[in-house]
Amino acid sequence: MTPRTDLTGYLTRYPHEAGLGDEDPATVLDRYHTPDFELVNDGVLLDRQRLLDHVRPARKRAAGLRVEVEQALVDGDHVAARYRLVAEMRKGGTVTSEIYMFGELAADGRLRRAVQATRAIPSE
Repeated sequence: MTPRTDLTGYLTRYPHEAGLGDEDPATVLDRYHTPDFELVNDGVLLDRQRLLDHVRPARKRAAGLRVEVEQALVDGDHVAARYRLVAEMRKGGTVTSEIYMFGELAADGRLRRAVQATRAIPSE
């Protein structure tokens, strides 16, 4: 499974595997992204190392994750999605983010680059 063959599956599986799984975060990242993957999230550039630096502490804070995909589109080497990430925190509370993502795929179907805009929304 790659983002090209199942974008909705990627959007729901990757956060679980990276944020809650027991597998090495680098292995999970490499499964779905190219080695030169870059994420621009709300104007901040995150390369592979910065993403890994973000995932490791997130594993300690999140108790559960849910992804609600509203729209997911693959068109050739481009993807677009609108979805919500709902994180249940270990110390209590819920953090909900609405995410708008646009990306470019490599020839093997993995993500090469993604640009995201996020906004916090009230948790239900």
